[in-house]
Amino acid sequence: MNKPFVAVLMGSDSDLPVMQSTLDVLKSFNITTEVKITSAHRTPAATHSFVTDAEVRGCGVFICAAGLAAHLAGAVAGITTLPVIGVPMDAGPLQGMDALLSTAMMPGGVPVATVAIGSAGAKNAGYLAAQILATGDAELKAAVKANRQKNAEDVMAKDAALQARLQG
Repeated sequence: MNKPFVAVLMGSDSDLPVMQSTLDVLKSFNITTEVKITSAHRTPAATHSFVTDAEVRGCGVFICAAGLAAHLAGAVAGITTLPVIGVPMDAGPLQGMDALLSTAMMPGGVPVATVAIGSAGAKNAGYLAAQILATGDAELKAAVKANRQKNAEDVMAKDAALQARLQG
């Protein structure tokens, strides 16, 4: 059986620079991705078609990035029962707060895991997708744990360097 892939959907091509960090994280774990520009408002039929087809083809997690009204993640969650992670984009006059609320405030029974606005959220969406897929993949689980340990070691090394500099 093929390993599940992660579908990364964006409401606009202008989201790609931020979402590149999602793709980079997934690539670091050797997770296959499919990337699509689609809109809950402008291309609802195409969005529905892609989601249902991706589910049949083995998608394990959907990551949806959108700004402003940010209905993409919610629309996808309404189509599938697979995990959906919403990344609110920092766009418009409210600097992403509207997107955050639109993504997070889903009705009971149709969840969207919502991460932070913008680049930190995009990066965490990749990590969260890896963690979700790791629940059924021992090799990926070990890689996620090793990555977390490396991050901890990097912080401790930076602190040790700081302490040495302060002592010297």
